[in-house]
Amino acid sequence: MSPAERNVLVVDDDERILAMYKRSFDEEWRVHCASNVPAAQTLARTQTFDAAVLDLHVGASSSVPLLRALRTVSPRVRIMVVSGYLTTDTTVAVVRAGADVVVDKPIRPRDVMKRLFGDTPKDIELQDTPTLEDAIESHIARVYADCDGNISETARRLGIYRSSLQRRLRRGAIKRLA
Repeated sequence: MSPAERNVLVVDDDERILAMYKRSFDEEWRVHCASNVPAAQTLARTQTFDAAVLDLHVGASSSVPLLRALRTVSPRVRIMVVSGYLTTDTTVAVVRAGADVVVDKPIRPRDVMKRLFGDTPKDIELQDTPTLEDAIESHIARVYADCDGNISETARRLGIYRSSLQRRLRRGAIKRLA
C-alpha cells in the first residue's frame, strides 16, 4: 500500500491541533479531521482507517465509545489516544477499551506515527524531552482548564500566589480557555 492510500482519523476539539496534523501528515497520509465525537463516528462509518489519533476528552464527550467502535469495525486499525489529563486508571481503561498507544499531551506530530507504527525509541533524544518550563506550563494549563478558567481557584490548587499566576498568563505561555 502506498502512503497516499493510507487514511488517518484525527479527533480533537482544538482546531489548531487538527490543522497541525493536517499540515504534518498531508503528504504521507489522507487526514480526516473531526472536532467532535458524532462527526468522527460519521467518518468512521464511511471510511476505512489505517490509524486514528483520538483526544480522550473531546469537548464534554469521551472518545472511548468511538475507540471501541473503530476497533469493532476495523480490528487492524492502529489507535493512539492522547490526553492532557492522564492518570494510571484512565490509561488502563483506555488500553482495555482497545487503544494501541496512550500518550500525554503535548506530542509532536512526527512522533505520532513513529509511536503508532515504529518501535518505541530506546533512547530518548534530548530534543524530544520537554523542558522543565514546558512541563510546568503544561501542568498549570491543566489545572487552569480543570478550574474552568478561574484564576483564584487555579492559584489555590497550585499553591501559588494569584499575582504569580496572572504574570504567567500575561506572558502568554498559558493558553486561556475560549
